Amino acid sequence: MSRKLLAVCGLKWNPFTPDIPDDALWRTPEVEHFCWRIEQQVRDGGFALITGESGTGKSITLRLLARHLAGMPDITTGVLTRPQSRIADFYRELGEIFGVPLKVHYRWASFKDLRAKWENHLETTLLRPVLLIDETQEMAPEVLSELRLLSSAHFDSRRILTVVLSGDGRLPELLRLPELLPLGTRIGPRLTLDYATPKQLSELIVHLLKQAGNPRLMTPTLITTLSEHAAGNYRVLCNTAAELLTEGLRREVSQLDEKLYLEIFAPSSRLRGRNDARKVAG
Repeated sequence: MSRKLLAVCGLKWNPFTPDIPDDALWRTPEVEHFCWRIEQQVRDGGFALITGESGTGKSITLRLLARHLAGMPDITTGVLTRPQSRIADFYRELGEIFGVPLKVHYRWASFKDLRAKWENHLETTLLRPVLLIDETQEMAPEVLSELRLLSSAHFDSRRILTVVLSGDGRLPELLRLPELLPLGTRIGPRLTLDYATPKQLSELIVHLLKQAGNPRLMTPTLITTLSEHAAGNYRVLCNTAAELLTEGLRREVSQLDEKLYLEIFAPSSRLRGRNDARKVAG
């Protein structure tokens, strides 16, 4: 969507796409508190956990956390981008993230070199490096076990890495596997994200429109309607709002209202359109 089209609605950028600026993201009190807890965690190391179903804000929370940690001096934060990797590729990515040249065919040497890097960082800053992992439910149990062993030293009494795991409802089940129970019992801060209330969804729309430059783009009635028909899902809400915005730009309207919503999404409107098409075809 071009800036020229967005200018029709008085917007700096599309507020309903996933790539909105980090400083425009909506922070709930729960997420704010979790970021604070992880800020404390980097002084002790260990594992933290974010869980929730699709569309409840897990990836957004990781973006907010990464931005929060970036504002802290001496914090090294890495993001694992391929959770489904087997152990060899897992080591390759860790080496790239933390700037450690590894010979992945010699796992002991890779294991030792990564731990030495983290321990040197800890001795210099007194803060543990941070590893963020989204879609953790895709990780193989043996890789998660390897990560647990990598992240601690001195008979498990010294944690040298902070790891934030994030995943959907399959992740808690994965952590209940017998081989992963030692990891599950080591998880500290936890954030469980649930489906949002209509009030929370309305607050999100108001926040996004304000950040994008036009708080009056939608009527209050439309905001309420969108919030009540999104099934508590942030992603569903934004996808629906994005469709409305696209149609509003096509029509060059200055404000989106419930009439437009009904024309696009009301079942009777779609049925009427199909019936009209059948009459023309007949």
